[in-house]
Amino acid sequence: MSYRAPIADMLFTLEHAGGLAAAREEGLDADLDQEMVAAIIGEAGDFATEMIAPLNRVGDREGCRLSDGRVTTPAGWPDVYRRWAAAGWNGISAEEQYGGQGLPTALWALTSELWAQGSMAFGLCPLLTHGAIECLERHASPEIRERYLPRLVSGEWTATMNLTEPQAGSDLALLRTRAERAGDGSYRISGQKIFITYGEHDMAENILHLVLARLPDAPEGTRGISLFLVPKRHVATDGSLGDHNDLVCAGIEEKLGIHGSPTCTMAFGERGGAVGYLVGEENRGLACMFTMMNNARLAVGLQGVAVAERATQAAVAYAHERRQGRADGVAPSAIVAHPDVRRMLLTMKALTAAARGICYRAAVEIDRSRFAADEAARRAAHERASLLIPVAKAFGTEIGCTVASLGVQVHGGMGYVEETGAAQHLRDARIAPIYEGTNGIQAIDLVTRKLPQSEGGTARDLIGEFAALASRLNEARSPALGGTGARLAEAIEALSRATTWLAAPGRDPAEALAGATPFLRLFGLAAGGAALAAEALAGAGHNDPDAPRRAAVARFFAENVAVEADGLARAVMEGGASLAGDGADAALAF
Repeated sequence: MSYRAPIADMLFTLEHAGGLAAAREEGLDADLDQEMVAAIIGEAGDFATEMIAPLNRVGDREGCRLSDGRVTTPAGWPDVYRRWAAAGWNGISAEEQYGGQGLPTALWALTSELWAQGSMAFGLCPLLTHGAIECLERHASPEIRERYLPRLVSGEWTATMNLTEPQAGSDLALLRTRAERAGDGSYRISGQKIFITYGEHDMAENILHLVLARLPDAPEGTRGISLFLVPKRHVATDGSLGDHNDLVCAGIEEKLGIHGSPTCTMAFGERGGAVGYLVGEENRGLACMFTMMNNARLAVGLQGVAVAERATQAAVAYAHERRQGRADGVAPSAIVAHPDVRRMLLTMKALTAAARGICYRAAVEIDRSRFAADEAARRAAHERASLLIPVAKAFGTEIGCTVASLGVQVHGGMGYVEETGAAQHLRDARIAPIYEGTNGIQAIDLVTRKLPQSEGGTARDLIGEFAALASRLNEARSPALGGTGARLAEAIEALSRATTWLAAPGRDPAEALAGATPFLRLFGLAAGGAALAAEALAGAGHNDPDAPRRAAVARFFAENVAVEADGLARAVMEGGASLAGDGADAALAF
């Protein structure tokens, strides 16, 4: 099954839908010109295509094996990981003082998508390490940073996040893992964590676990959680590795997908307590952990985009090869000629491109929030990024599942068997709407925390920006764009109407929560349509040879996908009543 990293499309989306071109004009990353960005992403694309992608089927078929607490990854994985780390990819956005390259989040986002395009299971390891680097850079003591960050940044060591426990999934207030002060500045950690991605593996000589735990005198609930760095192997002051810490991988999960990624149960402190080191302040662990949430959730949204890209490439290739039926009434035709297949393929392409545009825009706003010239601009960018992140995560992972499912359908019976690889995309994609905060949690976050920013001003400004793009499309009067401007304007009006309803003074919180999930989908349709509109306009304005294709994708999305918007707005404002009351209780009785 052929795959080639879509570098030209990714770069165009970054510049125009993501807004890097506009940011560069503002002076942001002015020294990072298009040629340099293209060179970096081109090299990453080559590595993803030539080195990581061949591992994808191997990882799915072989999976990981656990023996005596040690995990063996699939054949070829340790070698490719070490080549990847040696090439410097792990430190692309890390601080230069620890050996990183200090490049913008936007470039890290594109490389993260590429690793996941090659193999979603492989890309999970760098994703977690990146989050730990970010957390330690911002919150760890100077001693911890100096001892651990250089080899974490280099990729010699990897890292994990240990949040979930058997009785505590999304509700971290229920955590039971304990931490005891040891008297020498360190702590002793005991407890069990589940669903720990790459908690144990053979690709690096040390693994640094970031573990949430409670001190004996901690307050109840989430206010009493602390964060600790717990290395698999002890590290001396000179950086040399010592004995194994008191922790072990007690099991690995049998999963629907991402078989190449070991999902571990980790047991801490079975011999008296694993040695851990406080990150940040006692009882302030969630604040430290949330530091990396924006980037982690963005990366998971990009996993959905990445799997969608792979599924789309495979389906388009198959549709051109497979001959079935007589679209011209005479001879057997390639199935790409059939209207239903064309609809599926265009849906796949449009959803993938729309979600990519949302994710890249969020990445550029994160960079603006760090590097814009003045505090007001940085604060406004932070609010825009915060607003877009739940949409990027949830919409990106939702379309990943949708597109992968359509990919199976395009392949027909050959998609349901494992030979073509179409089924793997669907199995792999399904976890992404669940982890890093379920999509339901993203919807709640969007409605209860992000919409109220600046008294709703951030959302109104972004919706106004979307509306301006729709107006520009209408003014263009391009036959190739058909009704794109009008349909996009209708979707944006529906989003504006639902936003006003949710933000009404005195709105019952239960009503708002009942409409949160359809609202997030509605926001994704409007934002995705706006991203495709920006690309279509830029393509026409830059004499882009791919302009007809970009216009066709934007038009299909507006006329066939974004038209869901009015129904979603009705679900936001009117659908909540059907979730409550005796009738709903009776329907849900067990």
